[in-house]
Amino acid sequence: MNILNIEHVTKVFGEKKVLDDVSQGIQEGDKIGIIGINGTGKTTLLNMIAGEEEPDEGQIVKQNGLKIAYLSQSPVFPENKTVLECMSDCGEESEAKKVLNKLGITDHYEKMETLSGGQKKRVALARILAGSFDVLMLDEPTNHLDDGMIAWLEEYLNRFKGVVILVTHDRYFLDKVTNRIWEIDHGKLYSYEANYSQFLERKAEREEMELASERKRQSVLRMELEWAKRGCRARSTKQRARLERLEALKNGKAPVSDQTIAMDAVETRMGKKTIELRHVSKSFGEKTILDDFSYIVLRNQRLGIIGPNGCGKSTLLKIIAGQMKPDEGEVEVGETIKIGYFPQEVPDMDSSQKVIDYIRDVAEYIPTKEGRMSASQMLEQFLFTPQMQYAPIGKLSGGEKKRLYLLKVIFTAPNVLLFDEISNDLDIPTITILEDFINSFSGIVIAVSHDRYFLDNVADRMFAFEEGGRLRQYEGGYTDYLEAKKRQAAETEDAAASKKTGKTGSGKDWKQNRTPKLKFSFQEQREFETIDDDIAVLEETIGKLDEEMMKNATNSAKLSELLKEKEDAQRTLEEKMDRWVYLNDLAERMERQREK
Repeated sequence: MNILNIEHVTKVFGEKKVLDDVSQGIQEGDKIGIIGINGTGKTTLLNMIAGEEEPDEGQIVKQNGLKIAYLSQSPVFPENKTVLECMSDCGEESEAKKVLNKLGITDHYEKMETLSGGQKKRVALARILAGSFDVLMLDEPTNHLDDGMIAWLEEYLNRFKGVVILVTHDRYFLDKVTNRIWEIDHGKLYSYEANYSQFLERKAEREEMELASERKRQSVLRMELEWAKRGCRARSTKQRARLERLEALKNGKAPVSDQTIAMDAVETRMGKKTIELRHVSKSFGEKTILDDFSYIVLRNQRLGIIGPNGCGKSTLLKIIAGQMKPDEGEVEVGETIKIGYFPQEVPDMDSSQKVIDYIRDVAEYIPTKEGRMSASQMLEQFLFTPQMQYAPIGKLSGGEKKRLYLLKVIFTAPNVLLFDEISNDLDIPTITILEDFINSFSGIVIAVSHDRYFLDNVADRMFAFEEGGRLRQYEGGYTDYLEAKKRQAAETEDAAASKKTGKTGSGKDWKQNRTPKLKFSFQEQREFETIDDDIAVLEETIGKLDEEMMKNATNSAKLSELLKEKEDAQRTLEEKMDRWVYLNDLAERMERQREK
């Protein structure tokens, strides 16, 4: 049964039609995730459903008595109110306090104006979850939540009996919560009965069907044009109808393809010395953030940093970036190290400055593997059209400003990237391309993030903050970290059970002597699936280089350049072959273990 209908809605901002005659129905039990690149109208659609904006054309029809709650990206609260006073109309006080505690707001009598933006967002979320509503509309609900809070919110929304409509970049969250995806694409609204993983398959199928229809249209159009060229006169009704069909075919629209961000790798040479932290400690008042932490960051390493809100993740990045001094210990940075730091909150921008001038303030050109690119070319690759480049920054959305600042950081050509919650407010296509860029980046990446999907795709080592300012190291990405935590919990439980029953011998000894189960880490599984293709590409590259060397046998400068390229490719191929042997050997041993 439909409880809300979107009927032929159109919405225009200036010359941009963000929604073009869209219609959809919402049924009881729907858990809808809305996705699309920044600026496509996701938040606008939520605002119209909530009644905060009106469509230019069409209407949104709601069932009588429908109670809708809306979590905006930047909620506003009255002044001089405590946290609990802002929760006063949310039912029982005990339930309100319980939800606040789950979201890390434990001082219920603190004044709202003293809270950070992230804390205010969590109070607003608690206010909605503690209330009684039929429809929950949530705009980026996982921003400012740590891993434990996100897991709790997933469980809450899965138990919720009403309708959920949410905008989020968290792909694991979409997978676990949603049963329907709405995609806004070039003004159209497409609906898929799927979670995020299933949506990717369905979207690929839709695009292939659209391309097939376009190929058929072009084929028929060529035949009709040929018929028209032969000079057929429109005397009969049949001939007039055919000419009308020709006109309709000519006016037909080809499917519009998404422009994608293609970040060419930008490199600055890195020497042997990277970044070394020696016995670093940091406290704020009586709270210890870091306690005697030492670590040498390896070349080309990808580190993910996780932990509850307020534990010190951002503080650690600021210390590495040189923006904050430790209380004890030191951070030694190599002479060739050039850091690009992306903070959690994007610094203020001059709203009157043109987008292109903001990047030109850094440099007019940037060196890339292929030579160099101008500021305008890089902006286009970041989805800033020529028209947008000469518009003032004040006209950009929050996500577009973050994308612009990301480009500014990359335009400094760093060899170390520090990301503090980079995925907040970025759309999924941008995050996906950023992941590809990081995986091809020749340098160090250290990322603080609650985006589990992002960490799985980029991190090869995790650091988790624990009590007392201590960091614990885990190999692999986020999923590998979770599995390691489960193993630790199981071992602790077994040890406690053995102690309780007095069995300190045989049972425990049996477990220690048992052959451990072999398995790929998350990163190894991804590598195993693609390594054959990687080797084939490298072998093809070396073959082409051999051909080029033959052609340039008399050109010593070009020959020297090609020889260096070939040596680099052969070295990479040897490394890949070693990995291929290791991964296939492990796969064979895993198969033998399963057969036993």
